[in-house]
Amino acid sequence: MGWWDSLWASSRSADDPLRKLDPKLREFLEKESPVKYGSTPPPTAESSTSSTPSTETTTTGESSDDKPTVVPAESQFQDGRYAHLWKSYRPLAEVEAETKSDHEKLMDVLEGYKERKAQIGRAALENCALEQVDWRSCMSNPSWSERMTLCRDQVRKFERCYTTQTRLLKALGYLSTFDQSPEVEEDIQMHADTLYHRMLKQEAEIAAAKKEGRPIPKFAPLITRPVVATPEQELTPEQQELLKAKLEKVAEEDRAAEEEAFRGEIRAKAEVASKVQGLWRQQELDRQMRKEKGEETMWDKVAGVFNRGNSQEKK
Repeated sequence: MGWWDSLWASSRSADDPLRKLDPKLREFLEKESPVKYGSTPPPTAESSTSSTPSTETTTTGESSDDKPTVVPAESQFQDGRYAHLWKSYRPLAEVEAETKSDHEKLMDVLEGYKERKAQIGRAALENCALEQVDWRSCMSNPSWSERMTLCRDQVRKFERCYTTQTRLLKALGYLSTFDQSPEVEEDIQMHADTLYHRMLKQEAEIAAAKKEGRPIPKFAPLITRPVVATPEQELTPEQQELLKAKLEKVAEEDRAAEEEAFRGEIRAKAEVASKVQGLWRQQELDRQMRKEKGEETMWDKVAGVFNRGNSQEKK
């Protein structure tokens, strides 16, 4: 009577999703499928009322399970997949920092200070990219006058840009501390470039005023105070003499920036010195703890002798 059911579909056949399948395939699905298809009576009011608390409990449990699992930034799947594999993960830098010796930690601080000078040079080169392009263009395809002067104007323009940008970066506190974010360093680099072009614009206005016989305009200093909010240190007599000698070799309009750059270098050196002293204090505490536990090594004894000798010399 399959043709009769197709014309007058009963409620039972309408509720059966397998009614149009082959009988053998239907029998196989009914055996193998974990979901049993069939007609179910409509739920009564009592059953629906009684199932409400369980439904709410299930929903609450699912909502608690749907909380996003925190995974480290190194994971490619930030949606929480494979979070169980990342539970015991530790960054490589953290693991290496724990296994480094005292000498390696000290060398890291000193190498970071040396690398700072190289990074300041690279930042100045980035800010002077246009001047460098002009110099290379002159060297590759010079005119007759440029060939006779060996691109002297372009070389001077680039050298002045590089020197001034380096001076401004040091004065503004570029890489002066170890905990500054890359965003702050980039802002300092962009601000240094802005100050340099502002200085060029002011010089052009002064030259135009002199040429036209007008009064020379007065401008505020490019750098009024250091960007890094650290307590200003008093210069020692030796440092004051060194600063005076440096200022005598610089033009009058560049002396303010040169002085701030010198003070920025003093602040950077003080930061490195504080880091080194902190490492020494931590090493001394570790030696004292090992000595109290009876685990003092031969190197601890030698270091203790040197420390006592240094303390007596200071006295």
